[in-house]
Amino acid sequence: MKLVFWSSIGLIFFAYVGYPTWLYFRARFWPRLVCKAPILPSVTIVLAVYNEGENIERKLRNLAELDYPNDGLDIIIVSDGSIDNTNKILVGCENSKLRTVLLQKHRGKATALNHGVAEAQGEIICFTDVRQTIASDGLKNLVANFADPSVGCISGQLMINEDPIAASADGVGLYWRLEKNIRYWEGLSGSTVGVTGAFYAVRRNLLLPLPEGTILDDVYIPLQVARQGKRVIFEPQAQAWDHLVPTARQEFRRKVRTLIGNYQLLQLSPWILTRSHPLRFQFVCHKLLRLLVPFALVAVLVSTLWLRSGMYEIALMLQLAFYALPTLGIFRAKFGFVSRLSNISLAFVVLNTAAAVALIYFITGRKEVWVR
Repeated sequence: MKLVFWSSIGLIFFAYVGYPTWLYFRARFWPRLVCKAPILPSVTIVLAVYNEGENIERKLRNLAELDYPNDGLDIIIVSDGSIDNTNKILVGCENSKLRTVLLQKHRGKATALNHGVAEAQGEIICFTDVRQTIASDGLKNLVANFADPSVGCISGQLMINEDPIAASADGVGLYWRLEKNIRYWEGLSGSTVGVTGAFYAVRRNLLLPLPEGTILDDVYIPLQVARQGKRVIFEPQAQAWDHLVPTARQEFRRKVRTLIGNYQLLQLSPWILTRSHPLRFQFVCHKLLRLLVPFALVAVLVSTLWLRSGMYEIALMLQLAFYALPTLGIFRAKFGFVSRLSNISLAFVVLNTAAAVALIYFITGRKEVWVR
């Protein structure tokens, strides 16, 4: 049981501390810098929507306000079988720079994106989501990295307007800051594993069709780009904004879907784990180890319950206290630093419970085509 305890502790530590620390020092002392320049290639923005009648007009205004030459920018919006007033709004807004593709059936985001890319003509394809607002200079800052011929895909930075009242704000905010740092350090070290789905761009000649039903286009596409020998980087100056309402229930559902997508990637693309893929090590450390953390946490708890002596008994007490902390977040009790710690504990428990549930859903075949 001691071996179980220490090996599980080691896995958890490396997933959340060891790998980020290794990345930080690698990016700090051996960076691969990008040669940026203020270039203005032709860009096609591709946006897939489903029943977004209440948001689409705001998004169109945001795209119209981007600081980018009109003659170098066009927009393709694919409505994936929407049954609200989305299609009516889109048809009324069509012009020489805005084209729409109206799919009759709801087939999923991957299929919608494939239709959009098939219609695109720009040298660069920029993907975005309907809810987020792109900064006016965001697109310029994003494509400036394509001046470096080694770069094939670029991730923007999602900025979250956190709700300080929400119970999981501290925990989710901390997790998201860590995730963005990891992507930035990975990019400086060579290539990042995933990109920000709300705002990223790819060279059109590197894009391959997404398999139908793909959940994580923002991981599958970067891995394909890296497979073709091009870099995937993170650009912190290319910003998109979102408003976070971080209830535990919402974060749980979002995370379950994301983690199912990680399992799905292994099924769709077993080449990710082959020796020839340049990001195999990063994918394992960044994505797969986190899928194992929930089981490592259970192993630590069981092993300390079994051993229950000396330091193992102290470890057991610390675990029980940590897992009890989320109750303060649920009831929004105010105890200063303890409250913040409870929010972090709540987010940690939610994320790792989601990982376990995702595995069950994936094994049993439960899935969602595309949810808003």
